[in-house]
Amino acid sequence: MDDVTPLLAAVDAFADRLRALPQSRLSRGAAAEALTLARELAARAQRIEEPGEGEPRQMPEAGMFAVADQVAVAGHDLAEALAGQGGGTAGVQVAEAVGLIEAAARRCGL
Repeated sequence: MDDVTPLLAAVDAFADRLRALPQSRLSRGAAAEALTLARELAARAQRIEEPGEGEPRQMPEAGMFAVADQVAVAGHDLAEALAGQGGGTAGVQVAEAVGLIEAAARRCGL
């Protein structure tokens, strides 16, 4: 089983920082950036869990106050999918996902 702890730590920290943002910062683009990240993490999880199923379903927009939870759920889903892969192949994908989270955090000014 691959260690997905770095992914869980990064996604939880990012979601917590989003939850602490004032509405003004969320509405100035942080929520949109976070939703883009949540959608990407969810799509990656779907491709692992349902290979060959075509285009992944897109996470809906649930509003700026829900986006932190959407990021957390998508990140945890991806971690679960990666942990279940087996074969020691998830390390690179964990690192890529952590990189996506860190880049989103920079773009949000967090």
